[in-house]
Amino acid sequence: MQNPKKARAEQRLAGEIARLGSLTPAELREEWRTLTGQDAPSLGTALLRRLIAQRQQERRLGGLPVMVARELERAVASTQVSVAVPTRITVSPGARLIREWNGQTIAVLATETGFIWEEREYRSLTQIAREVTGAHWSGPRFFGISSRG
Repeated sequence: MQNPKKARAEQRLAGEIARLGSLTPAELREEWRTLTGQDAPSLGTALLRRLIAQRQQERRLGGLPVMVARELERAVASTQVSVAVPTRITVSPGARLIREWNGQTIAVLATETGFIWEEREYRSLTQIAREVTGAHWSGPRFFGISSRG
């Protein structure tokens, strides 16, 4: 059977967390400031609500055990994360890009300000790819010049 004092404390905590649902974004930022002594991070309202609830629970019930926190830090430190950074594709003015699509040859000329296809100027290859296919395509990928497969 649960300790009545502990049960009341858990009910108070549950009430405080439930109250967060009725707070405005400004009130949530003030709640964060009161709880942490810092300005609220620039996050959406729903996420800020969850973070405040987590901080309240940690304050009342305690955070992660030290051993678990250390193990998580060790796992993060030993994990190599590689992130693909998109690179801007550059095409020299005067270059011709050719692509076969549904039996039609698509020939595009690169200019200083964009691309010419069928005597019309376009700002990007993506606009041309959309015009040709009727669907959204990455222009560089459509013409086979993207860095990704």
